Amino acid sequence: MTPPEHVRIPHLDEAGIERILCVVAHPDDMEYGAAAAVARWTTSGIDVRYVLVTSGEAGIDGLDPREAGPLREKEERDGAALVGVDVVDFLGHTDGIVEYGLPLRRDIARAIRRHRPDTIVSMTHRERFVGGGTNQADHRAVGLATLDAAKDAGNRWIFADLSDEGLEPWSGVSRVLFAGSPHATHGVDVSGFVDASIASLRAHAAYLAGLSGSFPPPEEFLPMMAAGGGAALGVDSAVLFEVFDL
Repeated sequence: MTPPEHVRIPHLDEAGIERILCVVAHPDDMEYGAAAAVARWTTSGIDVRYVLVTSGEAGIDGLDPREAGPLREKEERDGAALVGVDVVDFLGHTDGIVEYGLPLRRDIARAIRRHRPDTIVSMTHRERFVGGGTNQADHRAVGLATLDAAKDAGNRWIFADLSDEGLEPWSGVSRVLFAGSPHATHGVDVSGFVDASIASLRAHAAYLAGLSGSFPPPEEFLPMMAAGGGAALGVDSAVLFEVFDL
């Protein structure tokens, strides 16, 4: 769902962005829309890195998780490379039963201290997606933990053991951007980058093959979603985000 045609949301102010860390629950989470923004950012010289909380091992019904995990990690790395992302880390939490709590916050804070971004991207922690679909539990847990960890990472007395690992506090994160939110506040013009996002999602071949036949293919779904975002931003194609300033 986008705002009425006469209501426009502002463009995200990208001035000063140098490094973006994307923290999501599963392989393919970034590829369902936000990868178009990643392609735009990397093309402009911004350093974008991915952190995946799980390996998505529970995401293919017909494939044992012990086989699916490594396969989905490879597909994620392949898809990320197609939008200019070379750094892809996996945190090893169990797909489908990710719990919000201190262990998750610590692991994400650790990643933030290691990568030292100025901007973080995640998937919405809201109970519903834009359009009204019910959000999945892992997405909600990871989104909320990421928002909290962005502050945790800058406080040396929260998860003080991270300093013992040689990871000094990092308070350089200025904003957290949530994709898929029903409460979008800003948009990124991705006109000309939707094809890259389609290719990035297409790299998840095994995952896509396991989906229900009723799910639309990337070359239909992603342009439609980008066009809806574009209508809200006043451009051909856009990715919308709910932005939290820290």
